[in-house]
Amino acid sequence: MEKRQTVVIIIDDNSSFLKSVTRLLTVHGFTTRTFTSAEDFLEDSDLRASACLLLDIHLGGMSGIELQRRLAAAGSKCPVIFMTAIDDEATRKEAAEVGCIAYLRKPFAPQLLLDAIGKIDD
Repeated sequence: MEKRQTVVIIIDDNSSFLKSVTRLLTVHGFTTRTFTSAEDFLEDSDLRASACLLLDIHLGGMSGIELQRRLAAAGSKCPVIFMTAIDDEATRKEAAEVGCIAYLRKPFAPQLLLDAIGKIDD
């Protein structure tokens, strides 16, 4: 049986972080598409071939939570993994309310991300 390629969309406004996560996922057999803002993603928002969305909560413009609200309202069922360097109970609660399969606090261990993505096929 042929293994299908898993596409992970990563949205984060930190270019160094995007590069490091892209390298990590590529080494583990994933294909990535990266965006530095929610607005850039919305201009090219084809989620059909994507396994999941790795989404920073605190972006320069529209927040990751607001983007997830928009996607859900449009009917998207693409699994979301939220990540943030600015963590508090209110943010965790809001992320859970808009829907996510995982919530990662930066910096996180690479295996936590791989495990979160692994939940998608379970």
